Amino acid sequence: MSAKSTVSLELDDIQAAVLYPRPSPYVGTLILVRVDDRRDGRELLRRLIPTLLSAAPSSQDTRREAWAAVALSFQGLKALGVPEGSLASFPEAFQQGMAARADILGDTGLSAPDRWEPPLGRPDAHLAVYALAPEISILDAVLESARAALGDLQGVSPIWRQDTYMRPDERTAFGFRDAIGQPAIEDSGLPGTNPHEAPLKAGEFVLGYPGESGDIAPMPRPEVLGRNGSYVVFRKLYSREAAFRQYLHARAKSRAEEELLAAKFVGRWPSGAPLVLAPEHDDPDLGADPARNNAFLYAADDPRGFKCPLGAHARRMHPRDSSIVGVARMHRMIRRSTSYGPELPEGVLEDDGVDRGILFTCIVADLVRQFEFVQTEWINDGMFIGTPDEVDPLVGPHDGTDRFTIPQLPIRRRVTELNRFVVNRGGQYCFMPGLRALRWIAELET
Repeated sequence: MSAKSTVSLELDDIQAAVLYPRPSPYVGTLILVRVDDRRDGRELLRRLIPTLLSAAPSSQDTRREAWAAVALSFQGLKALGVPEGSLASFPEAFQQGMAARADILGDTGLSAPDRWEPPLGRPDAHLAVYALAPEISILDAVLESARAALGDLQGVSPIWRQDTYMRPDERTAFGFRDAIGQPAIEDSGLPGTNPHEAPLKAGEFVLGYPGESGDIAPMPRPEVLGRNGSYVVFRKLYSREAAFRQYLHARAKSRAEEELLAAKFVGRWPSGAPLVLAPEHDDPDLGADPARNNAFLYAADDPRGFKCPLGAHARRMHPRDSSIVGVARMHRMIRRSTSYGPELPEGVLEDDGVDRGILFTCIVADLVRQFEFVQTEWINDGMFIGTPDEVDPLVGPHDGTDRFTIPQLPIRRRVTELNRFVVNRGGQYCFMPGLRALRWIAELET
């Protein structure tokens, strides 16, 4: 439908997790819950709602750095008794779920759903509760509220838990600083990180508002259910860090050359300093400066990729002003990825068998146009940047035959025999309703 007018964001109805920045560092926990009795499931929602924060700023709110959020899978909405007409109004991709779309997403081989960690991708993962806080003692207090909500309810059961964290230096399992390039969103009151990027329309991330095209994305019905909601994608990405280190070590003559090759894969240095602004060596001061570490463009500052390769991971995820097939602004996501598992000690090349990686999370208004497009067209393909035979060098579904081109003079460099450095161990498509929608679901009598 076409937008008739621009309406200010109803921040008091949007869950804080959608728009509000996280503290740094932080610890978090994701819990999946199965609903066996819809009455108990609705009662759980009623008990959780008072613990949830909205995105509205408040000088009186002392809990702002610690909060919980609730999201529901399609099967979860069904388990809670959402009417059939409302269920049918959700988009097909959400109804099908991530596991059913594995072939589209490139989740094959080691990442295929039959290898996923239970219950990820399965129909009994109904409700997701994510809690986050700046330190473990505060997180425990938030989790205690969730445990208290479960209380004596026999018809709901926690079935999976994943503890997460962000290091003080904000680096992930691969050792690179993450979560730098976030978009500014109109009317949110929260600035973005790139002064060269105009704020994006709120409808790209929150249902009920105009998006970049000027239209309002289709919403689940009735309006109280869909308005101010967002779709959330999460994927447990196991990082084969030892394999990545071995690959770099075998193709570099020195530690400095290893670091440069790794930076070419990622598009940034470990500190977060972008290659476009620091092409020769890491610059920790630049990486730590939020006013500078994302203030660049690709077409304007590095059109041929001599600083940051055209196929580097960061450039694929957010091409900025690059000349590509498609319009980059139409495929932006709010990324909320976080780390899990202990760090692999520095310098270790052998796999210790420990589960570690990234819980990739993003927030969108359109699963297909945003997350699935980026995953299939930009990560798993190279057509949009003119390299159809190359995929993302860091997170692509490699089979040992792929290559990665690094533009340089006088002759470009190509590294070959890329291994799979990231394995998807499962994920879920969820809907994060607005607070009014959660109350509507909790009060259903079907």
